[in-house]
Amino acid sequence: MEKTPRIKDIAAAVGVSPATVSRALTGTGLVAEPTLTRIRDAAASLGYRPNVSARNLRTQRSMAVLMVVRDVGNPFYLEIFKGVEAAAREAGYSVLMGNTEDDPDREAEYFEMLGDGHADGMILMTGKLPTRETREAAPDRPVVVALEMIEGSSFPHVLIDNEAAAREAVEHLIGLGHTRIAHVTGPIPEGMSKRRLQGYRQAMENAGLAVPEEYEARGDFGLKSGQDACARLMSLASPPTAIFTASDSMAFGVIGKLSDLGMAVPGKVSVMGFDDLFLSEAFQPPLSTVCQPRADIGREAMTILLQKMTGGPVPADAVIMPTTLQIRGTTAPPTTT
Repeated sequence: MEKTPRIKDIAAAVGVSPATVSRALTGTGLVAEPTLTRIRDAAASLGYRPNVSARNLRTQRSMAVLMVVRDVGNPFYLEIFKGVEAAAREAGYSVLMGNTEDDPDREAEYFEMLGDGHADGMILMTGKLPTRETREAAPDRPVVVALEMIEGSSFPHVLIDNEAAAREAVEHLIGLGHTRIAHVTGPIPEGMSKRRLQGYRQAMENAGLAVPEEYEARGDFGLKSGQDACARLMSLASPPTAIFTASDSMAFGVIGKLSDLGMAVPGKVSVMGFDDLFLSEAFQPPLSTVCQPRADIGREAMTILLQKMTGGPVPADAVIMPTTLQIRGTTAPPTTT
């Protein structure tokens, strides 16, 4: 029967102490490169698999982290999860997905799981804290906030610049010659939605373009809200020739409604989304949109969480991840007829 490899076998293969191997494989201490990579490569080569139950009992850790989101059914989170899981797996952690559905009681329950030791850390993507946690949150709590800024929170943040990204998207439409540009917002007054709305307004103001009140149509990031907003916008006496939506899902709804109304995209109306979901490129026509580096956001958030859980340094300021415009088939100059 083949012998099961142990930590001391990895240590012998690499030429380091068993304690160094243990720290490298559990993430419980600092092991510098290239030793860290050599240890992990040797563990993989030998087929080493840790005794998770014994390790957890010894370290008093669950070796699991929570990724808490608003809606687990939203495909937007899949690429973020991949990034989180990749970084977590390298450190020997598993990732549990928490689904709040914007329920404050469920949000509080996940923080209780963290406090009770059922998880060692949390990546929070709901844009808010439970009321009690807002009062009691301490900077050393193992939480990293991703995607949305939580005002007044001392937790590390990994974000994009929503205002700048929205402004760039609208500037693209202005550069094509559009002057009547509407915006379908996300849920107001949530921070992400407000910042994208502000970017839209900034671009329009910088270009000297008026924004009629009815050109700012409220949505909720969902497809149906895009359909409903589009119906209202296109019923106006002076309808827009371009629509910037705060999410790709709403852009899909807008395009679908325009098709129902017999209005070609981009021949009659240009549409710009935000997120670059995996369906955006396959959509017909392919959607012009703002690309968020979702996998990179997940990996960066998990990396910072690992540093926080092991007492390492964490960024004092929010980490701002870059965005790019993906110009595809739904944006074009306005027609003259």
